[in-house]
This record gives sequence, C-alpha cells and structure tokens, in this order.
Amino acid sequence: MRKHRFRNSYVTSAISVSLVLCLIGLEGILLLSADSLITRMRENITITAVLAKDADTTACARLEAVLNAGERCSSYKYVSASEALEEHIRSLGEDPAAFLGFNPLSASYEIHPTNTYSDPDSLALFAVDLEALPYVTEVIYPRDLADLMSSNVHEFSLILLAIALALLLVSMVLIVNTIRLQIYSKRFLINTMTLVGATSWVTRRPFVLRNMMMGFIAGIIALLILGGLVYYVEFRMGLMLFALTWQNIAFVSALVLCSGLLITLFASLIATGRYIRMDNNSLYEI
Repeated sequence: MRKHRFRNSYVTSAISVSLVLCLIGLEGILLLSADSLITRMRENITITAVLAKDADTTACARLEAVLNAGERCSSYKYVSASEALEEHIRSLGEDPAAFLGFNPLSASYEIHPTNTYSDPDSLALFAVDLEALPYVTEVIYPRDLADLMSSNVHEFSLILLAIALALLLVSMVLIVNTIRLQIYSKRFLINTMTLVGATSWVTRRPFVLRNMMMGFIAGIIALLILGGLVYYVEFRMGLMLFALTWQNIAFVSALVLCSGLLITLFASLIATGRYIRMDNNSLYEI
C-alpha cells in the first residue's frame, strides 16, 4: 500500500513538473517567435535602387554581382520600366505615359537587407555604396520607418526579456515547491539515515537521482506536448510561429531538458539539506 502511494506521488509530481516545464518551453518558443517576427520585419524593408535610362544588361549584371557577393542583401528583385509603369497605374489609377507620350519611369532593383544590416546606420552606408555604383541614379529607402523600427525593437526586446525572466522565476518556484512536498514525506527517513551516520551526500544521492530522473521524464513529456502544440498551430491553423530548423528545435529541447534536470537537482539538494540539518523535535513541528 505504501509503495503504491509512493508511486502515485511520484507520477503526480512528474506530471506537475512536466506542465511547469511546458511553461518554460513556451517561453523559449515565445522568444524564438519574437526573434523570427523581428527578422521578417527587418528583412521586409525595401531599398529601391533606381537605374539610369541607358542602363544595359552589363550594368545590371555588375549591380547583381555586388548584391550577391556581400552579406548585406537577403534578396532582390529586378523591376523593369514597364513593370514599374503597370504598378504605378494600379496604385494611383493614372497612366503618365498616356499624356507624356513616353514612359517616365526607370527600371530599378528592390533590395531587401539582411537582419544584421537592417539597422539605420547600416542602411545608410548601404545606400551610399549603392549610389556610388555606375548607372544607379538614386537610392530610396524608408529612413523614418527604419529609425522607428529600431527603437521599437529595442524596447520590445527588453519587455520580452523581462516577461521571460518573470515566467522562468515562477516556473522554478513551482518545481522547487513540488520537489519539497515530495521530500517532505520522507523527512523522517532522512533524519534516520543521518542518525545512523550516513554522510550528507549518501543521504541526498537517492533523492537527487530519483528526482533528476523524474525531471528528465517530465522534460520528455513536456516536449511531446509542445511538439503537438506547435504542429497544431503551424500545420493545422496555418500560423507561423518560428522556423522549424534543427537549431531552433535543439534550443527548445535543450532548454526544457536542462531546466528539468538542473532545477530538480538544486531543489533536491536544498530540500534534503534542510531536513538533514533539522533535529528530531523540529521534524514534528513542520
């Protein structure tokens, strides 16, 4: 009967820890999703390099070679003069070629910077380098939007970090309390082992190993729950949380498993240490 009760207590604790580890995993997913969103926003900034009217294929090839060689461009698109005219007509509803007799618009390149080079200073230097190229008459990019995005991203990152730290602290407290309640029922056994001369580590070891194993199992359960959640949101609901690369998957998996192992380790050491130092009379008072 006692063994059955202990097993039920162990399973209950494992489920409780796994749910808390899900919260830690959600923190990791939140951070990755925010980073992915910020990266997409930065890479969606468009730098327009307007070409001269007499720009030929050689000039275009030279510009594309510069864009392909550097690390500042994530993607680019060539827009011919006729395509620019069609876009102008769709946007404004008027055809300047109808009353001018010719197409006043020039061909251009729509360039998207990489996340690393999307801050205002890097964009300004990129624009200067593009303007220095032959056959590039003008470089246009949203300077005010870049400045606003840079300041907002900095503030958003600080707020998100504060929320993540608060959630991590709450998660740690919940797991520590779960471990303390589990070890509380074994306080008399710990005291008996101390009285018969067992060293501090010998007394702690079975509780530490058992709870670390529980933390690892709870981490596996949490990852299965999180995997199902991500699959449902991204593939069933069609909402993109973050890129499912092996680096991101490894980050979330390591965060959950390491949190489960480390928090249960320290919680077991602290809880057992408390009862090891307690005298017999104090055990009945708590």
